[in-house]
Amino acid sequence: MKIAFICTEMLPVPPVLGGAIQIYIEGILPVLSKYHEITVFSVANDKLPSREQKGNINYVRVQRENADEYINNVRNEITDEFDLIHVFNRPRWISILSEALPDTHLSLSLHNEMMLPKKIEPKMALECIDRVEFITTVSKFVADEVKSIYPTAESKLNVVYSAVDGNKIKPFWNEDVVQDRINMKKKYGLENSKVILYVGRLSKNKGPHVLFEAMKEVMNSNPNTVLMCVGSKWYGINTPSNYTMLLQHMSNELKNPVIFTGFLTPEEISKYYNMGDIFVCTSQWREPLARVHYEAMAAGLPIITTARGGNAEVIEDGVNGFAIKEYDNPKAFEQYIKYLLDNENVAINMGEIGRKFALEKYNWEITANKLLKIFETIQK
Repeated sequence: MKIAFICTEMLPVPPVLGGAIQIYIEGILPVLSKYHEITVFSVANDKLPSREQKGNINYVRVQRENADEYINNVRNEITDEFDLIHVFNRPRWISILSEALPDTHLSLSLHNEMMLPKKIEPKMALECIDRVEFITTVSKFVADEVKSIYPTAESKLNVVYSAVDGNKIKPFWNEDVVQDRINMKKKYGLENSKVILYVGRLSKNKGPHVLFEAMKEVMNSNPNTVLMCVGSKWYGINTPSNYTMLLQHMSNELKNPVIFTGFLTPEEISKYYNMGDIFVCTSQWREPLARVHYEAMAAGLPIITTARGGNAEVIEDGVNGFAIKEYDNPKAFEQYIKYLLDNENVAINMGEIGRKFALEKYNWEITANKLLKIFETIQK
């Protein structure tokens, strides 16, 4: 088949600026392109050409001032040559594409709560559900929410989890990265430190302020602990915001060092995972299922996360990590961080199990093959 992937208007593919959807697309392409000709439509970026071909994959990158201009530019580029158009996370675009290509198969990939009435009018949502061949979601949480609002969608919903490349992110005990871990810790003067690692945007809904509060007592009782925050307020941007300045102020009140790396590309991040001893995700919003969980598992780190949205779907409590119900309570995070610091063997065992989960349950081969089976249903 000839398949078009229409990425969101926010970030380009390949994920030179990061982005969960962009990483997802790039992860599945090597497998899917063995069987189908794929054209990826994404936003233009000065680091990438407007058109590019790599084997069975074509990239078309268009300009955008806003979402409307972007999808209109995509619509001007797309034709009825495609057997399937797979739209990522923008259900509103289904009606636009349907009007232009009434006889073309359309489908939808949901990575957030995009079917809420505040995101899309119920009439348009129902028309979208009726028009698409199928809907894939990155978590059961997202699928269940769609089904609860629009029961008629149930037969079209398919949960297809994201994944991670275990060859790109390796556990800190792997012989390929042992020296990297030593070098990176030396670079930051952390040779004798336990590193509590946060990876994600520095925004209130991601909740790093809760972790900063938790670290007060952690650092008092564990003087060799440091906090490393990997990320910035937005992809590719390191300019401060009121919130990042608040975090900086909170860090100044902590007993031990807090390291802010700023924005890092996906290629750079792996070395920072290798520095970590415990991974913490403090999502305060109904997170669809943050992809940092897959990366932390691949890095062999025990995970402390929040039972918000879909995050807990990849956590077996007490096996590869902990999912905290009291998501906004710093004391809850403090308790679990201390427990893992005091029980190093438990932490290492959790990390080893998480690594096994990443390799056996959350690899791109599995994700892509699930999609292949779903794509093939439209030919029947």
